[in-house]
Amino acid sequence: MKNAEKKEGISRRQFLSYSALGLAGLTILPSWAIDGVRIAPSDRIVLGFIGLGRQALSDFRGFAGCPGVQVAACCDVDTMKVARFQKRIAEWQKSKGMNERCDAYEFYEDLLNRKDIDAVEVVTPDHWHALITIHACQVGKDVYCQKPLAYTITEGLEMVKAVRNNKRVLQVGSQQRSSKEFQKAIELVQTGAIGHIEKIYARVGEPPTPLSLPEEAVPANLNWNQWMGPLNDPKIHYHPDLCPPISLNPEVNEKLWGAWRWYQETGNGYTADWGAHMFDIAQAAIGMDGSGPVEFIPKGYNGTEYATMKYANGIVMTEQPYLDDNDSAQGIKFIGTNGWIEVARGYLACSDPSKVPSELAGNRPLTPAQREAKRAQTAAQQSAQNEKNRAKSNALAFEISSPHMQDFIDCVRSRENPIAPVEVGCSTNTLCCLANISRELNRPVKWDPATLSFGKDKEAKSHRLYYYQYRRPYSLY
Repeated sequence: MKNAEKKEGISRRQFLSYSALGLAGLTILPSWAIDGVRIAPSDRIVLGFIGLGRQALSDFRGFAGCPGVQVAACCDVDTMKVARFQKRIAEWQKSKGMNERCDAYEFYEDLLNRKDIDAVEVVTPDHWHALITIHACQVGKDVYCQKPLAYTITEGLEMVKAVRNNKRVLQVGSQQRSSKEFQKAIELVQTGAIGHIEKIYARVGEPPTPLSLPEEAVPANLNWNQWMGPLNDPKIHYHPDLCPPISLNPEVNEKLWGAWRWYQETGNGYTADWGAHMFDIAQAAIGMDGSGPVEFIPKGYNGTEYATMKYANGIVMTEQPYLDDNDSAQGIKFIGTNGWIEVARGYLACSDPSKVPSELAGNRPLTPAQREAKRAQTAAQQSAQNEKNRAKSNALAFEISSPHMQDFIDCVRSRENPIAPVEVGCSTNTLCCLANISRELNRPVKWDPATLSFGKDKEAKSHRLYYYQYRRPYSLY
C-alpha cells in the first residue's frame, strides 16, 4: 500500500513502523479471574471497540456472553459516547471480578498500537470500515466488522487481500448466519426439499436517497472532521441525524439509528443495511457465497416492477415482498419446482409443514394493521402475550445474541474461518453496491463474478460505489 500523507499528527509510515516495533509503556495485562475462576493469558481474548454508537452497545452485550473475553480499549470521535461506553464496560467487568479499566482513544491508530489487544470490533459508519480493518490486519489484529463489509466494491476487495495476506480472522456481523431458522432454511434449499430453485423474493427495503438534511453547528463533543474521514463529497455536512447525539446526566441514548446509512453520499440504504442480511442468506442457500449475480436490472427500467438480479445458473432474485399480505416485512421466499420456503427473523415456513421443526417455526411477521392492534392491547393482555412469546426470537435478540460473537472468538483461538468470513461479506457487499449502481444509472449492469469486472462498461466502473478517490490525506492504496 502506498503511504498516505500525514494525518492528525501521525503519518501512515509512522503508524506502521510504530506498530511493528511496539510502543514503550504499553500495559501487558496479567492473568485475571472471571466469576472467581482464574483465566490464563493464553485463554483470554482482549478486545478493543472502534465506534461506540448504539450498535456497539448491542454487540458488546453479545461479546459479554463469551467466556474469556475482556474489553480493554475503546475509540470514538464523540467524547460522550466514549464516556457512556467506558461506564458500561466498567460496570460489567466489575460484576465479573475483572479489572474495570477500559482505555479511551479518539483516533483508532492509537488503539491499534496496543500490543495487548488481540482483536477489534469495527462498528463505525460504513465508509470507515475498510481503512480501519486493513490497518488492523496489518498490525496483527483479528477483526469483527459490522455489516455491510464496506461502502464500495473496491474497498471490500482490498479488505479480502488484507485479511488473507496478513493471515487474520475476520467475522462479518451478518449474524443471521448463526441463527437456527436461517441455517435450517439454507439446509432445506441445499438438500432439495423444494426441488430446483427458480426464483427468490428477498425483501430488504428502499435504496438510499440524496442527502437532504440541513446543515447544523457541530457540537463541541464531536470531531466531525474525523467522522468524515475519507469521504470527499463537499455536499456532506453535519446534521445530528447523521451522528445521533446522546446525553449522560441524565442518560438519554440515541433516538434513531445513524441516518448516514439512508443517504447515498454516506451509505447504501436498506439495499445494503438489510441486504447484508437477506441477500446474504439467499446467496448462501443457492451456493453463491464468494460469487453473485451476473446482471442487475433496476426497478422501473422498461417496466421492471422490482429490482432484479439474475444468476448465471438461471435463478432470478427480486427485491420484492415475500409475504402476500405484508409488503414491508423483511425476509426471503425461495420458490422451487416442488414448493416454497419462507424465512425471516423468528419465522420459518414451508409449503410442506412437516419439513419445519416446531421449535423453529416461530411467528409469522405481523402486518402493519396487526402491529397497531397489538399496540392497542391492554397492559394486562400485552403482559400475558409477552409471556407466551418470551422464548421466541425477535429483532433485539439478533442484535445482542452471542452465538455469532462466540463463533468469532472461537476462531480467533483456533485460527479457522468463521461462519461469515471476509470473502462472504465481500461478495454480499458487492451485490448490494451493484444493485445501487444499476439503480443510479437507471439501466441494466452486467458483472462478471469470476473476473470481478464490468467488462467494457466504463460508466459503471467509474461509479463511486465501485471506487472513489479518498479525501486527502487518506488513501486506500
